[in-house]
Amino acid sequence: MTALVGVLSGVLLLCGVGTGLATWTWTRYVVDTTGEVSFVNRLAIPPLAESRIDARGRRVFDLRAQSGHRDFGQGGSTLTWGYNGDYLGPTLRAKRGEEVVVNVVNGVGEPTTVHWHGMHLPAAMDGGPHQMIRPGATWSPHWRVDQPAATLWYHPHLHGQTEQHVYRGLAGMFILDDDASAGLALPRRYGVDDIPLIVQDRNFDSDGQFDHGRGLLGGIGILGDTLLVNGTVGPYLDVRTERVRLRLLNGSTARTYDFGFADNRDFALIGTDGGLLEVPYQTPRIQLSPGERAEIVVTVRPGERTVLRSYPPGRDMDFVSRRITGGDDAFDVLELRAAETLQPAPEVPARLVPVERLDPASAAQARTFHLAGHHINGRRMDPGQLDFAVTRDTTEIWEITKEDGTPHSFHVHDAQFQILSIAGREPPPELRGWKDTILLEAKQEIRIIARFADYADPNMPYMYHCHLLYHEDQGMMGQFVVVEPGQRPGGPPTGHTHG
Repeated sequence: MTALVGVLSGVLLLCGVGTGLATWTWTRYVVDTTGEVSFVNRLAIPPLAESRIDARGRRVFDLRAQSGHRDFGQGGSTLTWGYNGDYLGPTLRAKRGEEVVVNVVNGVGEPTTVHWHGMHLPAAMDGGPHQMIRPGATWSPHWRVDQPAATLWYHPHLHGQTEQHVYRGLAGMFILDDDASAGLALPRRYGVDDIPLIVQDRNFDSDGQFDHGRGLLGGIGILGDTLLVNGTVGPYLDVRTERVRLRLLNGSTARTYDFGFADNRDFALIGTDGGLLEVPYQTPRIQLSPGERAEIVVTVRPGERTVLRSYPPGRDMDFVSRRITGGDDAFDVLELRAAETLQPAPEVPARLVPVERLDPASAAQARTFHLAGHHINGRRMDPGQLDFAVTRDTTEIWEITKEDGTPHSFHVHDAQFQILSIAGREPPPELRGWKDTILLEAKQEIRIIARFADYADPNMPYMYHCHLLYHEDQGMMGQFVVVEPGQRPGGPPTGHTHG
């Protein structure tokens, strides 16, 4: 991708056909649906997953990955994948302190996995590429939920094919609750004033099927021209309360969004990937790269309509890179339709939850990660190689630098982290909470700090990788193990297939 951008830039500057090429690039690689979307479909709300309590007191969920079809209004019935349905999956919900079990049945006819993105859990339960589920087999990971209330999600994570499995529809939300969040005056009635929004872009071919093509300059993956929100095209949401909580998940495989409203109103950002912030942050925008989440509370007036929009996100990129990676694209996402009479809702609390700050002076190790092309530290993913070992119950600082002209979204499994600095400066308010995924745009260094607590396994790795799923599939990923103090890591992992 870096070489391609360099070639294009050289052509634009040196060749006599530069003007024509620039015009073609400008007009061909921009998508703008603002003011063009007909909001005619009621927003689908993923159902809360049914669960039961087993003889050991564990909350048990059942998920089945399966094929199906759905009419998205694109000229035909689209072949899809989903969990317990034709597209996406139900919302799993559990409370801190609960033991959970998820029985995952693979009914899609080829191997897959399920990764619990943002969850703190043993490596053997993480659902990475080493926990492959054969067709027809069942995998039953189990763990104790021990982290703050947060909006997490689940999706496949198989080596080399994650983009395709997610693009077909395998994804769902996993909401965690705790006592601290339950005591706050925040909207919390799921599907009423607490709304999940899984935002994805898709392309459709002339037969109404998902188009998996990346195009001539598709170096970051598939960039779609049609938005789905919870699997709904052109969605509207009837709002009956003065305030509504939107749980935003960028479930796209490559596209970054810069969410705001068409009237530029402020909203309260109350939470990021790993949970609630200490104080709400009033802002008109929140940018999310693939895999990132945000919880916002929006205030509406009786009878009004307002549109959630994604503004062009490519602020820190050169012209060519910005255009061909979707940085100039804009979308109308969802229309909020407020009732003529609204139920009263309290103001967002001035303080939310305490966030314990990790002390850089306590870090036992500092590591550096250089991202370029499809490589991290000059290497592509090798399933048989452990990149390093972390000692259990220690804190580490990771310094991540992007060295090319392509966006990357860096995700760490198991541990939520805090951002210490971006290009040597303190992070902005929207990046001061718990995170597990962070966008790298400019050629800059981001320093993060994380504590790797509770779980050790010298043989089963966690992953770190770019969450642009095409980059991940091309090998922009590494793996590490957590070991007990003084323990040596095991041999190169050979994988483990269920069924």
